[in-house]
Formats: sequence, structure tokens, C-alpha cells
Amino acid sequence: MPRLLLLLPAAGYAKQDFIAAAARLNIELVVCADYCHKLAPSWGLPPLMSVSFDQPEAAVPQVLRALTQPVDAVLAADDHGVALAARLREALGLPGNAPAAVVTLTDKLRFRQLQQTIGLPHPAFAATNDGDVNAAAAPGFPLVVKARRLNASRGVIRADDIDQLARALKQVQRIQARAQRDADALGLLVEAFIPGVEVALDGVLELGLLRVLALFDKPDPLDGPVFEETLFITPSRLAAATQGEFAAAVQRACVAAGVREGVVHAEARINAAGVWLLEIAPRGIGGLCGRMLAATLGMGTAEIVLRHAVGLPLPEPKNDVAAGVMMIPIPAAGIFHGVNGLETARAVPHITGIEITAQPGQLVAPPPDGAGYLGFIFSRAATPGEAEAALRAAHAALALRIQPLIEP
Repeated sequence: MPRLLLLLPAAGYAKQDFIAAAARLNIELVVCADYCHKLAPSWGLPPLMSVSFDQPEAAVPQVLRALTQPVDAVLAADDHGVALAARLREALGLPGNAPAAVVTLTDKLRFRQLQQTIGLPHPAFAATNDGDVNAAAAPGFPLVVKARRLNASRGVIRADDIDQLARALKQVQRIQARAQRDADALGLLVEAFIPGVEVALDGVLELGLLRVLALFDKPDPLDGPVFEETLFITPSRLAAATQGEFAAAVQRACVAAGVREGVVHAEARINAAGVWLLEIAPRGIGGLCGRMLAATLGMGTAEIVLRHAVGLPLPEPKNDVAAGVMMIPIPAAGIFHGVNGLETARAVPHITGIEITAQPGQLVAPPPDGAGYLGFIFSRAATPGEAEAALRAAHAALALRIQPLIEP
């Protein structure tokens, strides 16, 4: 039986998906929790220990001391643990991507520098860590200010003039400072806004060759001032040549970064000038979105990640089905109290499931401050258009109960 060390966040969507997939595949999991080991018993697994994922220098020796038996692989369930997982694989002599390669993909500034070096299309960009608005404006308006290592649209704001830019720099710096210990040293990325439609890709790298698992359309415009994702629909309705160009760019960037193995999730903008990679993450699609791949691949992202890690066969995409997911957007910051209309939404044709992940009494906020969603709606249909229409109809049937926050 393969034995796998899995790094799980204290709070996250896909923990149970990984645990269930491991049970199906007869993989023994050893769990390392981020910060709060008290949460581990609810996972149904004994934790190895709790460590700080964002302090790998301290966490690596802690984990190595606690491991009493060898493991065959080390994986992280989401972005929070990918850097630590790479360090642990290196320390244990296990195959996988080097820590420096992982950092190149997960740091937005380093990724832009990589694109510049290898000649891939990229926006004009600048790094700033001193709040100099004039220097930050150098790439030319409209601009997008980004925290360097955050995900889920957190800390990403568009600015169309110098006043908006000044406000965005301060706001993103505050968001980054709350989320990361080394925020002062990191600084921010400022880049020219790229117009166009946005798409995404999930694939798996094997010896540097990319195998595309799914290519997703994002039908809702993402033009700012914030960039909250909502819909993912697969298969993509892009022209085959454009899909091929996207996949080729992802493979080229990954190999140049030194990432040659494992599941990756890439985002891009498409316009008349071609394919513009936004970012690539060394993990599968986030949240519970990976569950929709059960319709097109016969299994979700968690199982695909585990299969690749222990050398089991991977699925082939089906060509006769479409699937989609909506990450239920948060309309305003406040206290979440619940959702009405679930029965009506679940009865919409082609809807296969709705899961509300926010808990009553939970504080919620949209991007750029928030990093979560209220829940997920899933669809399966014969065509991408039908899958998309079902998601929109189900969402329209929901009435969200959010108590607005009272400004001081």
C-alpha cells in the first residue's frame, strides 16, 4: 500500500475529497496540518503534527523528526502547502519539482520575469515596495495591482488613474500584510491590464510533457475593478488552434521554470494579439471546482492528483458531455445567515449538486479582501451552453441572507 504525506490546511474546501479518494485508491495517508492539529480528528485520520506551512525553515525539521516510517510521496491539498511540500520532497529524497521551481510559479513577479526571459507574451510590469505611485504607474494605465503570492483573486485591484492607483497600492499592501509574514520584503506587482476573454486549463506534467485534462471557459467578464471568479465551463468553446496555443505556452513556461511533474492549473487571457498567460499554479483547480471533472473524466481533481503521485493510470477525457461549476459570489461583506431557494435551484434541469460551504454566523467578504465563496453549484449537460444556462438559472433561484457590516 502506498504511503503518502498530505499537507492539509486548517481551513479549506477539498480536505474530504482527498481523504475519500485515498480510501478508494487504497493509499495510506499521513496528515500534516497547518497550525491547528485540533481540527484533524474531524478528518477521520490521525494527524502527524501541526506546523506552520508559511515557515518552511522551521517546519521541515519538525516534520522529519515526526516521520517514523518512510513515505512514497508528499503532496499539498492547496496553495498554502505547495512550497513546504517541495521542501519536504527534497529533504526526503523523493522525486518532484524543486522548491525554487515551485516558487517561480507561485510568485507573480517571478513568473512575469520568467515570461520576459523566455519571450512569452506578457504585460508591461513593475515591482514596488515603497509605495512610489509615479514609479508604479510606469507600465501605463489601466493597471492591475497584485499581491505577489495570494490566490483566489485576493489582493488584485484594477486602477484607471493615478488616484485609483494610490488607493489600490495601499489597500493591496494591507491585504498582503494580513496574509503573509514576509509582506514587507515582498512588495507588490503592478502590471498593465490585459483585455480579452479569460480561460483556464488543468493538466498534468509527466517528464515535462503536458497532458491537458480540461480547458475551461470563464463566460463572465473579468474587467475589474476586482476580479471575482464565478463560472467555469468545460469543454472550452475556443477554437482548437487557440486551445493548442494555450497548452503549448503552459508547457513551455512550466519547463522553463523547472516544473516538470504533477498537476497544474493555468489562467490566461485571449485577445487579438494571442494567448497571454496570467499565472500557473502547481496544483489542480481550486476549491470544490475539481469535482466537476467527475462528469468529463470520471473522477475529480483530488483523485487525479493522488493517482499521479503514486503512478496509477490517469483518465481520458470524454467528448460527449459538458460540465460546469459556479462559485457562488459574495455580493457584499457581512455576516452570512443562510440561503433560501435551495430546493428550487436543485430542481433546475442539468444541475447535479449544490453545496453551501459558508457557515451561518461566518464573516464573508468578496475580493479583493475575501478569499472564499459561499458555496458551489455543479452542472452536467450535453453542451457547454446548456451547462452554463443551468448554472445561471440555479443561481438566480437562490436568495442569500447576508447581514451587512455596520461601518464605524
